[in-house]
Amino acid sequence: MDKLLIRGGRQLHGEVRISGAKNAALPELCAALLTDQPVMLNNLPRLQDVATMLTLIRNMGVKVERDDEGNVRVDSARLSSPEAPYELVKTMRASVLALGPLMARFGEATVSLPGGCAIGSRPVDQHIKGMQAMGAEIVVEHGYMIARLPKGRERLRGASIRTDMITVTGTENFLMAATLAEGETVLENAAQEPEISDLAEMLIAMGARIHGHGTSRITIVGVDRLSGCSHRVVADRIEAGTFLCAVAATGGDVVLRHGRADHLEAVIDKLRDAGARVAAVEDGIHLHAQGRLAAQSFRTAEYPGFPTDMQAQFMVLNAIADGPSKVTETIFENRFMHVNELARLGARIQVDGKFAVIDGVERLSGATVMATDLRASASLVIAGLVAEGETLVDRIYHLDRGYDQMETKLRGIGADIERIK
Repeated sequence: MDKLLIRGGRQLHGEVRISGAKNAALPELCAALLTDQPVMLNNLPRLQDVATMLTLIRNMGVKVERDDEGNVRVDSARLSSPEAPYELVKTMRASVLALGPLMARFGEATVSLPGGCAIGSRPVDQHIKGMQAMGAEIVVEHGYMIARLPKGRERLRGASIRTDMITVTGTENFLMAATLAEGETVLENAAQEPEISDLAEMLIAMGARIHGHGTSRITIVGVDRLSGCSHRVVADRIEAGTFLCAVAATGGDVVLRHGRADHLEAVIDKLRDAGARVAAVEDGIHLHAQGRLAAQSFRTAEYPGFPTDMQAQFMVLNAIADGPSKVTETIFENRFMHVNELARLGARIQVDGKFAVIDGVERLSGATVMATDLRASASLVIAGLVAEGETLVDRIYHLDRGYDQMETKLRGIGADIERIK
């Protein structure tokens, strides 16, 4: 099992390229199932979750051609098995995104209940309720969602869908399913993340009729068929935010090429309040920081609020910042599992339910730590970059699920970090 060995204490300088977004690439690979014509996706990140999704759709009979430049051609003309088996998706919750496209195009789907990080419950009941509103018959048996259209019906039907909670993957599933449904579908309480808008733009390029994406109310008018398209995956705002926190914590001066400042306003506002200089530049984000920054309290929220996927990384910044701070996690109930590992490095953090109170210290000291989930692993890497001495981060397969060659990019801007096989 691979590990990362980090020798801390170096400032970061230079330029780093931000990859395509994992949370856009996964639904967009599923969207390619909606058409029998080839779809070309560019800027696809090299991640374990993306590799798993490609294996999944290949297993369905889809032809996939991928090069070393981040381009993939997906041809679903001969898709023969509308099933997402547990063996292929047990490590990835995004498997549920196959449900909507398969139902829309083939009228049937068998999808394993998803896996992924152990950061809290991610119920699929919202997906089931929404698909049932569109006319699907769904049962859950032996760990699978088995869906089909009623006898005599050939297509899903448009519906008004209002979820009990804001759900990103639910919004994406309904958005894809509705493109080929009969009539109009209205999604109320829709998630507003940039990755959803990027998916909508891809679907529009395929011939879908969609309005209101990027807002809480999305309207889709179903069409008879979709065509192929060429689409560039949007830059990963969470990868960009992670690098911003790394540079702010260590000190330095870095440009994040392809980073989108307009997708990270809540995080950038907190970084500026902490004392870092952050500016949008042509095709990127520039951050300069020096000295000890000021601690910042924050509360996670759905987009455009402070992302739960950035909570752990910013907590490291608070752990070495000047003053106390309080972090409130409102999205997932188990997303403080990195706290015990940060404590091994000398951080002073107390957790009480959904609250974490941090008392900033002047320095951390290196130790062996273990990653518990994707974003926790990124926070431990940042902590290792600022800690005195050596830090060994174990179980980094979590990191590989969501970060494209993170250690290589960090070395390129001055970090002393290596992967140990």
